[in-house]
Amino acid sequence: MILPKVQIKKILYTTDLSETAFHAFAYAVSLANLYGAGITILHVLFEDPDLESKVAPFIGADQWEEIKKRHYEQAREALIGKKRDNVAIREILHTFSENIKADDEHPDFVTDEIIVERGNPVQQILKVADERNCDLIVMGSHGHGMIEEALIGSTAKKVIRRSKKPVLVVRLPD
Repeated sequence: MILPKVQIKKILYTTDLSETAFHAFAYAVSLANLYGAGITILHVLFEDPDLESKVAPFIGADQWEEIKKRHYEQAREALIGKKRDNVAIREILHTFSENIKADDEHPDFVTDEIIVERGNPVQQILKVADERNCDLIVMGSHGHGMIEEALIGSTAKKVIRRSKKPVLVVRLPD
């Protein structure tokens, strides 16, 4: 039996800026160096587009509208702030990537692009992996408690279930 040749040219590395994600980056860089692959770095700012449908049954549509009107200006300022945060996060990730490249142990990997998206992390990860034609997704795994994991599931778990691409989930060492 002949095994197919594995070619990894594009790696999607996803980060939530946690220690676990940082640890996963070591794997992304190692694989990029081994295969001569480029790395796309993705950070997703979580937004819940279904918030209104979740909140309205508890307080009523009229009260929800009243709250939205009252906080419109605050929401507007927060949104403008979030746009500035995108730039800051992108710059932080760029600096992080450049610092790792400056280290003598990992000088060869290429950062193809740095993407900061808004929305559901699972959907955005899968979308970017498909749009950028990535060969592998590398992400960290968080050791959430069993109750939390049972209720909401982890991003990594959902990506593994839904991805058509191979997914490498990296845990922090004990």
